[in-house]
Amino acid sequence: MRLSHAVFLLATLAVCCARAQNSAGGATPADPVKPVPGTSNDRLLFTVPNFLTLENAGQVPPLTTAEKLRVTARGSFDPTVFVWYGALAGIGQAENSPPSYQQGAAGYARRYAVAFADSTIENFMTKGILPSLLREDPRYFQLGKGGFWHRAGYAVSCVFVTRTDSGNNRFNFSEVAGSAVAAAISVSYHARGERNLPNAMSTWGTQLGFDILWAVGKEFWPDVRRKLNGSKSPEPSNAAASGRPF
Repeated sequence: MRLSHAVFLLATLAVCCARAQNSAGGATPADPVKPVPGTSNDRLLFTVPNFLTLENAGQVPPLTTAEKLRVTARGSFDPTVFVWYGALAGIGQAENSPPSYQQGAAGYARRYAVAFADSTIENFMTKGILPSLLREDPRYFQLGKGGFWHRAGYAVSCVFVTRTDSGNNRFNFSEVAGSAVAAAISVSYHARGERNLPNAMSTWGTQLGFDILWAVGKEFWPDVRRKLNGSKSPEPSNAAASGRPF
């Protein structure tokens, strides 16, 4: 992961937390879109789509192929993510990376398109297409108990271990292989000088790095949200609770 992107991510988290702290009651704005059954209407830091995270959920019915694709599309084309792509393109513009895109509106547009394509393709591969083909569950089930490092370790492990639609645990092929496929596809539209194996590996590593950071954020965000809202007890999820899912 590029240092500038990591710094931007951490700065975004800080700004959003400050915004959440200053909001009236810290309440999440109502989302007019009805969520897919078995998913949530939550937004990480009150802003970023977090629809595949379930809090206080136990053994829940698996999502159908249509539901996996629908919730992935909903998050991938949410208006807030386009601002994120714009900021990433702005970082690339300021660093003049890659140089072949040059500067000006055309250069910014190319960087924006690449940021959009990288994220959207990876989202569909890891949350919609491969989970449907491999019958894996793309949702994140918050642990919600234990010390910080225990929960953080659990969050990281969920990037590499997932639950299948039948309720078993196995290696998270959808996440690891899906991000690798997305990185390989990116070689076809990245700058000419970056159409090579080292760049594909770098893109793969960047995507996995972001996914690990977001997984940790998903684990602790419900606690932060409740604190900002002044609530002590866990809010019920859209799925019936019955203990740890796996």
